[in-house]
Amino acid sequence: MKTRNPSALLFTWALTRTLLLLCVFKVIVVPGPDVTSDVSVIYHGWFDILRTGTFPLDDVTWQYPPAAAVAILSPALLPFLEYASAFFLLAFLADAVVFLMLLHLSGRPHASRRGVWVWVVGLPLLGQTVYARYDVMVTAVAVAALLAAARHPKAAGVLAAIGAMLKVWPALLLLGTRRGRATRESWGAAALTAGGLVLAFMIAMPGAMAFLTFQRDRGTEVESLGSLVFHVARQFGWSGTVQLNYGSVEFLGPYVDLVSMFAQVLTALAFGWLLLWRLKARAWGSATLADAALTAVLLFTTTSRVISPQYMLWLVGLAAVCLLFRESRMALPVWLVLAATFVTFLEFPIWFSHVVASDALGLTLLLVRNGLLVVASLSACRRLWRATVTEPRRAERSPLPAQATRENSVIGS
Repeated sequence: MKTRNPSALLFTWALTRTLLLLCVFKVIVVPGPDVTSDVSVIYHGWFDILRTGTFPLDDVTWQYPPAAAVAILSPALLPFLEYASAFFLLAFLADAVVFLMLLHLSGRPHASRRGVWVWVVGLPLLGQTVYARYDVMVTAVAVAALLAAARHPKAAGVLAAIGAMLKVWPALLLLGTRRGRATRESWGAAALTAGGLVLAFMIAMPGAMAFLTFQRDRGTEVESLGSLVFHVARQFGWSGTVQLNYGSVEFLGPYVDLVSMFAQVLTALAFGWLLLWRLKARAWGSATLADAALTAVLLFTTTSRVISPQYMLWLVGLAAVCLLFRESRMALPVWLVLAATFVTFLEFPIWFSHVVASDALGLTLLLVRNGLLVVASLSACRRLWRATVTEPRRAERSPLPAQATRENSVIGS
């Protein structure tokens, strides 16, 4: 895929992004619910409240860390445009920034343009949701953090903390930092930045930490892995309902709390595995940080009580960074993520009514999408463990250097 002339990349990016803009501005109408209403109604409503100097304390759908206020207020930078139009253009600019960062770094030795192609092709697979949520802005910060880590660990820590204050998940980005100075500098910078931001928001705006309570009370969303239990149970007369609750369409009724608790247990187990990997890891390569970040976010996304469509955008961004490195082991998980992203577009918005109805089409789409995420998560864990734990341990036990052993086996064959 790599060529010296990036014209194919530029053309594909320009074409696909033009289509996305035409969709969010409703020149092209995509079947299903209007995904832009979150911006024109919900975000705009928060914008009006945030401008008064307080968080939306009476709105349980505000479930974001305090720095999310910056993203919601960002359309004020374009006061000559209506709120939604300004937001869509800023989301487009965030997309462009990621593209340019990846393209620039793909020209370095040992880098690959596969990662740029993953971003260029992968993002539009999610459809117009890409520009109708602020997640593309968060992903831009996350990608910048990963790309900065090799040469500027402190900057990576600062960026990861800013990302976490926008939407929590970038806190996982630094899990795979090399032991020693890189970890001390990046983790220290992240802790100081996060602490400073929290303190500043708590002093400046009431209700900065209210999102923690709202998040705690969420249930099982209809697109999550756990929701499959109730999609199937509805075929056998389960008495619960599907309702808009805490800002998303969720199952309410018998055993929902139990399934939600089980999802949280799975998340805790995933976190435990990541800690074990961190303790056992013996070797770090140029791709380890990105590979570990993708693995961690995959695990937390797959086991979450909520798998909103925009979560796939995070995974596409991290996947793009992984394949920017030639030595990355994440090729298979990346392709699985891309496939899951396209299926996500099919289930939301195109056939979301079938998902809500738990009919054969809706159930099939969720089984395929969530199945792809499960396989991608398990594959990523296995590949990360082999690259950093199993293979280095074998090399240490071998009487010959790993390269010599491989050469001898080839000669012997």
